[in-house]
Amino acid sequence: MATNQGTQLALTPRDTSGGSRATRRLRRTGQVPGVLYGGEGEPVSFTVDARELRHALAASGAVLDLQLEGGSTPAVLKDAQYHPVRGETMHVDLLRVRLDVAIHATVSVELTGADEAPGVVNGGVLDQITREVNVEALPNDIPETITFDVSKMEINDTLYLSSLAAPKGVTLLDDLEETTLVTLSPPNVDVEAEEDAEEAIEQETGVVGEGEGDEEAAADAEESADAGDSSDE
Repeated sequence: MATNQGTQLALTPRDTSGGSRATRRLRRTGQVPGVLYGGEGEPVSFTVDARELRHALAASGAVLDLQLEGGSTPAVLKDAQYHPVRGETMHVDLLRVRLDVAIHATVSVELTGADEAPGVVNGGVLDQITREVNVEALPNDIPETITFDVSKMEINDTLYLSSLAAPKGVTLLDDLEETTLVTLSPPNVDVEAEEDAEEAIEQETGVVGEGEGDEEAAADAEESADAGDSSDE
């Protein structure tokens, strides 16, 4: 088996007989409950220091080197539940892995060069359609994020997953030709503002037309009056 180079995280076995009340007490003391499962071992309930967990998950790399009951176990984060208001981690599920066996994982896609894209410079709207992709790789090869350069995009461009270069050792599992990563649309047009502008122009044109008509009528009347005066003479 390959050498584990993941971030170390100390776990403490947890007695689940206390129910939800005991779990709430744990959280108040800065502990996060969780379950470790998968591989050849039985599921193990544990607690982990909330601050240490936060630092471990923020570190680069997907693999955690779990320190539990005197042993070392490589694992990855499978799922996490967060408080809807405070954003604190409420529970984590960790999955045992073998470092020499590829696993499936979800990796976020980070766009770079958006401000330099000609389409954006010309007022276009950049929209990232896909923010996460499914990959397969050895646990230690799974990246935290995959960057995607959009600095060359023009207005009306659409780029698909096939344009994304996966890091070495990483296989993209989503459909390369059907998965849309990012689009660059023309500038948004304010239809109401455009209609108001057209209406204002029409009104202004109408007023001018009416004025011209009045002037012509006045000129005709004046011409008629002059003709009448001439005949009287």
